[in-house]
Amino acid sequence: MTHEKILSDLKAKKFDSIYFLAGEETFYMDLISDYIEKNVLSEADKGFNQTILYGRDIEIGALISAAKQFPMMSDHTVIIVKEAQDLKKIEELKSYVDQPLESTLLVLCYRGKKLDKRKALYKSLQKNGIYFESNKLYENKIPEWIKSFLRAKDYKIGNKSAAMLSDFLGNDLSKIAGELEKLCILVPKGSEITDKLIEENIGISKDYNNFELQNAVIHRDILKANRIIKYFESNPKSNPIVVTLSVLYNLFSKVLIYHGLRDKNPQSVAKSLGVNPYFAKDYQKAAQIYTLKKAVNALDVLRKADVMSKGYKNPSTSHGDLLKEVIYKICY
Repeated sequence: MTHEKILSDLKAKKFDSIYFLAGEETFYMDLISDYIEKNVLSEADKGFNQTILYGRDIEIGALISAAKQFPMMSDHTVIIVKEAQDLKKIEELKSYVDQPLESTLLVLCYRGKKLDKRKALYKSLQKNGIYFESNKLYENKIPEWIKSFLRAKDYKIGNKSAAMLSDFLGNDLSKIAGELEKLCILVPKGSEITDKLIEENIGISKDYNNFELQNAVIHRDILKANRIIKYFESNPKSNPIVVTLSVLYNLFSKVLIYHGLRDKNPQSVAKSLGVNPYFAKDYQKAAQIYTLKKAVNALDVLRKADVMSKGYKNPSTSHGDLLKEVIYKICY
């Protein structure tokens, strides 16, 4: 079941007895459990009928006993177990899942882990409760997620700005959502989240970032690339070399794939490379400048630079100088 369906049912007051929320991506887990915590019971009912527990502090037997208690002057009891991955003997929960109390909403937040789908507990949850599992999004999916998140709130953002945010913030959806919420407060609904707004309030330079460095490399604009690297040198904490090397490695990995494609139609290219069609032209341009041999060489240069950036056979070269060397070896 999707998080949209779960939230839709909750808003319609269609409750299940058990919500087992698992997986590495905790954003949707928190979205669902927070909604239940804030909205299922009235403020008056929460005092007697809502309990927040932590997996490390409770045993399965005690949890089952709590879940079997009838509500006091209310239709429901809500029990939310945070950090449920710390519960010991989790499989013993099956006895309750087989016969849950309908008036209880038992919510387990199994952060960073998944249940073994071969085990009896998972199979029982499939029959008598909701098992929701959320995986981390791949980085190339983040820009579209940002656009979708803002669209739902009646805001807009361009492809470049979304890519810039994705590059800077990574794939932690909770972190990204927090930053986007801050930006939405600053402008009225219907507005566009612009490069300028991002630069002024999140600290990402619209001119000096990995997205622009990649663009400079694609067009073999060495002067621009070195200007960006110089900026990175003066702001090392905001621009770690490991991220920059990863961005460039991803670029040339896709250029390599592009060279092997038979269908060079932008839509087909975007699908094969796992990118927004808007960016397909960038890889076409890069492939025109960097032959298959040069793309392979670039990947080799980046691999060696990654090792050197970690100190191997590199007692003194700064990260800035290392990046300049990378750009020189790739572009010439």
